[in-house]
Amino acid sequence: MVHPALEPYVRAVQANPAPHPSTVSTEERRATYRQLAEAMGGEPEPVEAVVDGEVMLEGRTLSTRLYLPFNDEQKALVIFFHGGAFVMGDLDTHDGLCRRLCADTRMRFLAVDYRLAPEHQFPAGLDDVIDVIRYVRRHLSDFAAPNAELIVMGDSSGGSLVSVAAALTRNEGLDIAAQVVIYPSLGPELVTDSAHTYGAGYMLELDHLRYDYSLYLGEWSDHTDPRVTPLMFDDLEGAPPAIVVVAQCDPLRDEGVAYAGLLEHFGVPVELLEAEGMLHGFLRMGALVPEALEIVDDLAQHMRRYVEIAAS
Repeated sequence: MVHPALEPYVRAVQANPAPHPSTVSTEERRATYRQLAEAMGGEPEPVEAVVDGEVMLEGRTLSTRLYLPFNDEQKALVIFFHGGAFVMGDLDTHDGLCRRLCADTRMRFLAVDYRLAPEHQFPAGLDDVIDVIRYVRRHLSDFAAPNAELIVMGDSSGGSLVSVAAALTRNEGLDIAAQVVIYPSLGPELVTDSAHTYGAGYMLELDHLRYDYSLYLGEWSDHTDPRVTPLMFDDLEGAPPAIVVVAQCDPLRDEGVAYAGLLEHFGVPVELLEAEGMLHGFLRMGALVPEALEIVDDLAQHMRRYVEIAAS
């Protein structure tokens, strides 16, 4: 059952469905996504400082935003990769979530503006995520205390990229304390009970997501590649401990639950957090449902425990 505070929004979306993304320009879609993020996020949480910067990788430069909390404990740096179906999203659309988590965890957050489709198709965005994680590990003292623990985190498509990056780099000695994967999209063809129940009219339209996957993948046709569908990994032993967040009324809920189960199968410590009555993207909906902020606060406490375990 959808949370009562979200019911009017769901009714409005069902009565006035958004146009199919194939009929709208990419620029217009990104602008709309940015406007919705601002309207739903509410007042931004104050932090000590916000520093825009860049990470220079081979052949490209990515924009970043570093958040410093009040009472910085210098215990951890979180590298954050935003969602947006591989096509939308930027440093501004997830600014509110990064601010709130930065304040709650008292950890530094480094948000990264990786390359998006359709301008940059698979595996460009994934390459960015992996290379940024490697870069930050090598240059950790440029962003945080040299002994800070490292967490990688992403929501939706960003969560998909984080899950793949965590798996592919697990034997590289990057010492990732945790992967935090929030309502991840884990492949273009997965059909689950939650997808059937909530695939239309509940914030995330699955036919829109499949279209965005086509933009992201381009000519890449192998959907069984675990870099595309992370649930196809046949070995995740040694992957970083995980926190997986899912929303009850999200078409992607069952995919997140399955990912947590897959990690557990390979002996990876994992915590599965399910938010009752919530929709896809709920962690950025504080202006619509204040309880979403309480769940953000709870997630922060789980993240702090993982850092304490890694440091012990």
